[in-house]
Amino acid sequence: MPAPCPALRIALTLLLLLPLSGCYLMQAAGGQMQIVSKREPITHVIQDPATPDKLRGRLEYVAAARDFASRELGLPDNDSYRSYADLGRPYVVWNVFATDEFSVAPRRWCFPIAGCVVYRGYFSEDSAQSYARGIRIRGGDAMVGGVAAYSTLGHFRDPVLNTMMGWSDAQLAATLFHELAHQVVYVPGDSEFNEAFATTVEEAGLERWLTSNGRAQDMDGWHRQRERQQQFIDLLLGAREQLRELYATKIPIDDMRHRKQQILGRLKFDYVQLRAQWNGFTGYDWWFDRALGNAHLVSAATYHGCVPGFQRVLASVNGELPKFYEEVRRISKMPKQERQREVCGEAG
Repeated sequence: MPAPCPALRIALTLLLLLPLSGCYLMQAAGGQMQIVSKREPITHVIQDPATPDKLRGRLEYVAAARDFASRELGLPDNDSYRSYADLGRPYVVWNVFATDEFSVAPRRWCFPIAGCVVYRGYFSEDSAQSYARGIRIRGGDAMVGGVAAYSTLGHFRDPVLNTMMGWSDAQLAATLFHELAHQVVYVPGDSEFNEAFATTVEEAGLERWLTSNGRAQDMDGWHRQRERQQQFIDLLLGAREQLRELYATKIPIDDMRHRKQQILGRLKFDYVQLRAQWNGFTGYDWWFDRALGNAHLVSAATYHGCVPGFQRVLASVNGELPKFYEEVRRISKMPKQERQREVCGEAG
């Protein structure tokens, strides 16, 4: 019996899962079907005379980086990121992050395949904002963030998207390596482990990719960007730790609410002081153009909190990525608390 087409597979999966999450899965399936319907092989887009020269050049770069990912980094050699889709919007999905009012622990949502994750994704910004408002009305903290890259962990032939085309060459290649890494090791229900592993592969892969292309200037710029990013992340993680300590106290609720706002206000002040060292770079200003809450700190802990531990594992195998993948697979089979002690330095 022939395998069903992608759109039919989505529809069949949806019918099986509707009793679990209803309307949410409806919008997710509809969004995925839209992506599938707009997908074209990158080779076809490059060869099409109607393709703008700028887009053609970006896709040629993507194709070369994609080949390098499988040939040199040991990442999956499949149809992921070998097609292109123009969705006609700036983000592919909008993620909602949430916490309780007096907690830095992220709320988690559980789904088939992906397991439990610390965000809830919507293919419509209005739907994401509406869901976040409901959380705030019920007393929780919530934030919405647009996401330009998208992965189904290899279950579908994920395309490169128009939402990624405005990035630098370095960021574009790094994202390909990151998303493909999720297809190497993925632990359902452990976002911190998954994202830190993929971030480690992204960084190691990008350094090798740029070096192989003799793009020293890009390497210097990337290292400056990563240094600024790490300083910014450290700032957020410091505020998150202060809030965690505050919420562990037994002070009255009104006092705790006041101290919370003091810490978040101090975070904004500390950012201004940090930015003054960046020679005019203002790339994180947008992050502070809104009222802050616990939920705004979730992604910093999820994507970066365990990266140093994975970097130690990579160094322990002399930077050999195939051996690194084997070691991470071994660690991934441990119970969650043991995994976290192994690469995050603490049980959680």
